[in-house]
Amino acid sequence: MIAEDIPLLREDFCDIVSRSGDMEVAGSALTGQEITRLALGRDCDVILMDIEMETMNAGITAAEAIHQKKPEIKILFLTAHETEEIIISAMASGAVDYIVKGCEDEVLLDHIRKAYRGETALDQHIQQVVMREYSRLRQSERSLIFFISNVARLTPAERELVRLLLKGLKVQEIAKERCVEVVTVKTQIKGLLGKFGCTRTREIVAMLRQMGLEHLFQ
Repeated sequence: MIAEDIPLLREDFCDIVSRSGDMEVAGSALTGQEITRLALGRDCDVILMDIEMETMNAGITAAEAIHQKKPEIKILFLTAHETEEIIISAMASGAVDYIVKGCEDEVLLDHIRKAYRGETALDQHIQQVVMREYSRLRQSERSLIFFISNVARLTPAERELVRLLLKGLKVQEIAKERCVEVVTVKTQIKGLLGKFGCTRTREIVAMLRQMGLEHLFQ
């Protein structure tokens, strides 16, 4: 099946597939909603999916809906968009390939055949984007485990200190809030920095917010 909102391009892609000799077009659509209905209503092996159709990410939304109901269908994005954000969002929808429009007909057909056989055929640039995101997520996962582990080791006084830091209070304000000497707060901050492996309290605050852990100190 083919989803493409520009009629001339859709017809061209249909012709390329029909002339291949080893595959046929089971259906075509101009919108994400239409390709979703088609895919869920009849059988097909592979879908060539444009991304920007009735909305900027209509193809991604359609791919997610189709993958949820029929995960066996191989979805290949065929689009003009090459931004990392779009590539990551598209591949996260359950798609198996991402092709930039303008490639040779035989290259397109080769990607379709490989997708049908369950082989990975991502172009080098797309692979690099996906692997960078994978590495970032792995690093974030390790950081999250590290921070949660250290949060569990905080003393009640240190947890209260973090709570006040998250509120944006300065050392003098924290000392006044807790009715202790400034030197006491500074000593506790030094221990806090050591536990989290940071050099400044703003790093701790930024990481906790980035990972959505503020609720642990409410």
